[in-house]
Amino acid sequence: MPSLIDLRPPARGRRVLGPLAIALAALAALTCGALPQAHAQTQAAPQTPAQALPDFTALVERVGPSVVNIRTLERGQVHGRLGGLDPNVEEFFKRFGIPLPGRPGPRGEDDQPRQRGVGSGFILDADGFIMTNAHVVDGADELMVTLTDKREFKARVIGVDRRTDIALVKIEASGLPAVKIGDTQRLKVGEWVMAIGSPFGLDNTVTAGIVSAKARDTGEYVPFIQTDVAINPGNSGGPLINLRGEVVGINSQIYSRSGGFMGISFAIPIDEAMRVAEQLRSSGRVIRGRIGVQIGPVTKEVAEAIGMGRPAGALVQAVEEGQAAEKAGVEAGDIIVKVDGKPVEKSSDLPRMIGSIKPGTKIVLQVFRRGSTRDISLRVGEFEAERPLAGAPSEAGAVPEVRTALGLTISNLEPAQKKELRVRGGVRVDAVDGAAARAGLREGDVILALGSTDIVDVKQFEAVVARLDKSRNISVLVRRGDAVNYLVIRPAP
Repeated sequence: MPSLIDLRPPARGRRVLGPLAIALAALAALTCGALPQAHAQTQAAPQTPAQALPDFTALVERVGPSVVNIRTLERGQVHGRLGGLDPNVEEFFKRFGIPLPGRPGPRGEDDQPRQRGVGSGFILDADGFIMTNAHVVDGADELMVTLTDKREFKARVIGVDRRTDIALVKIEASGLPAVKIGDTQRLKVGEWVMAIGSPFGLDNTVTAGIVSAKARDTGEYVPFIQTDVAINPGNSGGPLINLRGEVVGINSQIYSRSGGFMGISFAIPIDEAMRVAEQLRSSGRVIRGRIGVQIGPVTKEVAEAIGMGRPAGALVQAVEEGQAAEKAGVEAGDIIVKVDGKPVEKSSDLPRMIGSIKPGTKIVLQVFRRGSTRDISLRVGEFEAERPLAGAPSEAGAVPEVRTALGLTISNLEPAQKKELRVRGGVRVDAVDGAAARAGLREGDVILALGSTDIVDVKQFEAVVARLDKSRNISVLVRRGDAVNYLVIRPAP
């Protein structure tokens, strides 16, 4: 038990004031009696009222009935403990008789449904459509939805989109309390938000915090909302709610080294989730556009070296054979900077922009190629399973090698290699050291361009190198395996 600490001096050794000390104290009080009032007048300053912390009680009463618990069931015995669960926490659940996620109930026949996991969700409309995470319902044989009034319904899956981790399920009920959908664009960093869910199976648990960041690029198609709201296993699929009682996100992921909450959680923006849910509701799947390119980021030093100025856009590292981009003339090494006039600020913007376009739509890409921009028109294709690209370039055999001034030993590509790589020119790197090695070039790389000049063969490569200013950074467009990237050779210190 914590002890109370007495801050008074100990009784032993206390000194009693004598008559002289009392008289002096009285004289000081008479002469300085006006000082406290004057001091108060000079020190008084206007005070601003402290901002009160938010009261979430009204929000919980209003939004709480719209949040549901989702139990996933599967047939047959489930084995193993929930990975990452602290033994002390597991003991807590055992003591209070709370079923563990991923643990079976009492033993029975193998064909009886067993509890597989616990998640959360929220009611989209009064007719029983419920939104949750795809990973909550993935692999389940049965879904059971429990409302706050303890009514329980068997649910069916309407559609699942694993790329955004969104699922839409339906229960046969009416007159249900639906959530109010908010506007993610109005959400601000530092704003208070609240989560309701079922962490570790504890229904209707409320936690709160603030928005830590927006548009975190942790997913291919989702710019996540980062918060410090406590989120744990079982919160997945539950709503992130602002102080106006509007759902602004779906709690989906956490950053953790232990399996539990560590102060960083991620939510899917509700505007993205609603776009997915509408397609799932109408067709059971999400149709996305694609153009058939593999992309990477454009770094600051690459942008400066190739004359772009500021880093922006998506670097095309590979173009898929037979897809829309190849047919239109997009090349590996191009940097896509605009889609139908809308700027591509970073590489992760491109899949979202193209994915939101209906397949068959004609668009215009603006690309930066060899020091200038050009427009390329193409018709967007439909997203399909990723296909492997062509294999790595074959060995150069007995083609003569040439040592260059950049620390490179290179050789020409044979016609068969060019055909395999689907390139018109380039030279193969056979050995590397010095500045080129420091830049990251490797044996087997194929150099497609130096600066803004396409490379045709070894002879032309040497001519280009001879004209370069060796005191400045040199950008090199390199094919490595199935992808291309820019490297920067810096002058020797």
